[in-house]
Amino acid sequence: MTEDRGVGAVILAAGASRRYGSPKQLAMIDGRTALERVIGAAASAGLEPIVVVVPAWLSPPPGIVDPPVRWIRNAFPERGMSLSLRLGLGAIEGAASAALILLGDQPGVAQSTIAAVLAARGDRPIAAAFADGVPAPPVLIERRHFAVAKGLTGDAGLRDLLRSDRDLVTLARVPAHAADLDTPDDLGRVSDP
Repeated sequence: MTEDRGVGAVILAAGASRRYGSPKQLAMIDGRTALERVIGAAASAGLEPIVVVVPAWLSPPPGIVDPPVRWIRNAFPERGMSLSLRLGLGAIEGAASAALILLGDQPGVAQSTIAAVLAARGDRPIAAAFADGVPAPPVLIERRHFAVAKGLTGDAGLRDLLRSDRDLVTLARVPAHAADLDTPDDLGRVSDP
């Protein structure tokens, strides 16, 4: 049996922000960037280490020193979320027994949602938030199943796997999924986590 090293976080934040018009990871919401809010949610949940995948051109927000964050640069974000997922899981592989995948464009992710996914951790290799009939991030992947990301391509991330192979996935029922920050108009839909 492998040693349980706890759960780390992989925050996927390497999107090009085409619809947003500027780096949405750096959009300010109540005095903090969207990315800082997601990092704060991971830290509040006790996830360690925290790995953040950003595009190579993005300078991380200044002042993020607590919690310590490992920044991973994705030189090819146009290849989609699947590459960022592989980079993030590769960076966390030896440091945690599982990784909770969070999205950098969901700054309103609720602590209760993160807690529900963590509590769903069990015999299956994946646990995912489940609302309105749809499994979606946050998604927990056990280290023994990190290889699932190697076969993924494009921008779907884990979506197709979550929807097609339910035998691998434990569903954690939550009231709603966090709103995505895709355009500036979405700022009004982002609530405090």
